[in-house]
Amino acid sequence: MKRKKAVALKYNKDYKAPVVTAVGFGEIAEKILNKAKENDIPIVEDTVLVEKLSKVEPSSPIPEELYEAVARIIAFIYSLDEKHKKKE
Repeated sequence: MKRKKAVALKYNKDYKAPVVTAVGFGEIAEKILNKAKENDIPIVEDTVLVEKLSKVEPSSPIPEELYEAVARIIAFIYSLDEKHKKKE
């Protein structure tokens, strides 16, 4: 069985690039995912992207070659936020 991995990202429009805030494997990955769920933070599963992001040092911006993949995720999350706002 493969060990679970999780990476947390933080981004706002003032940032040059999203920043990796946490990287975890196994039990730590579970804690990252549980914290996200507790705080209604969207979780996107992408094993290839997590593999690449898990090599980035926490507090570091993501590498340029991952901008496009992460931008798609951020756009997806913004679209979820917009749909949620319309329901309120």
